[in-house]
Amino acid sequence: MDSLTHIVLGACIGEVFIGKKFGKRALLLGAVAQSLPDIDFVASFWMPTTRDLIAHRGITHSLLFLVLVSPLLAWLADKWRRPHNIAFTTWVWFFATELMTHLALDCFNAYGTGLLEPFSHKRFCVHAMFVADPLFTILPLVVTIALLFMRTDHKRKRWAAISIGWCIFYLIIDVVNKSIVEAAVYRATGKKNITYRRHFTTPTPLNNLLWYVVLEDDKGYHIGYRSVFDRKEDVDFTYFPRNDSLLNPVKDLDELKDLFIFSQGYYTIEREGNSLVFNDLRFGQMTGWYKPRAGFVFHYYLQRPYGNNMVVQRGRFANWDKAVFKSMLHRIKGE
Repeated sequence: MDSLTHIVLGACIGEVFIGKKFGKRALLLGAVAQSLPDIDFVASFWMPTTRDLIAHRGITHSLLFLVLVSPLLAWLADKWRRPHNIAFTTWVWFFATELMTHLALDCFNAYGTGLLEPFSHKRFCVHAMFVADPLFTILPLVVTIALLFMRTDHKRKRWAAISIGWCIFYLIIDVVNKSIVEAAVYRATGKKNITYRRHFTTPTPLNNLLWYVVLEDDKGYHIGYRSVFDRKEDVDFTYFPRNDSLLNPVKDLDELKDLFIFSQGYYTIEREGNSLVFNDLRFGQMTGWYKPRAGFVFHYYLQRPYGNNMVVQRGRFANWDKAVFKSMLHRIKGE
């Protein structure tokens, strides 16, 4: 999830756990605690881009990190500003809940999370939420701001609990919408006799109503879009070949080996000018519901590694304008 969501949800959890005894400092401590796994961003200062892609959401997003760090943070907090009347077990549960919430939320979007690091490099990904969803974040954001000024103790905890409840409810909506889309894709591919060996569905930017669908076969991918409000049974797919043969001149590149791991095998290769481009399909297309042949958000220049700054982010809202936004709204409505 985006940093803002972790900060405000962490603050609300802090209020519920220790707000009554720790005051408004609980908001700050909660925000910091839930943001802690993202300390791995410092690796980007010295790691090559592709190694950094693999390192992010790695060991600091693992269950081992949670188990080791929660009691350590609890011990430090217990020693801080004594005397206080917060039990050590309360500190442990507080930090464990903050860290577990961060890990669970990150599993919901496309990047994937290394829960079993360093014992396994498998990335866990539910593909049920876009990395930033305003409707998910808005209530804990408003509540966190209000808590900075609110004084009544019982109202503070109640509002913090309501915001956490909203987030849980919204995650349930995500899962329900995903199941609706999955069922529709299953029916559509059956009618079209499309065979595939694996697939995923994931939300398009800033919503959980219009979904991006990728079906993989031996030579490439069928890519389409499905709204939870679509009335027709059919899904319109556009085919993208994988183009593995284009990789022969660069097959020994270290960056390429990293990208194979990072993409979990969902990739295509294309030529752009004098450079080969590696597309990671998991992050979607740039306005693909509007232009089915649109380029992909994550595109890495294999022969121009110096041109890959912000590779995950740079294409996320590229080519957006008023027409694109209106087309998304129409597509969400099933039109």
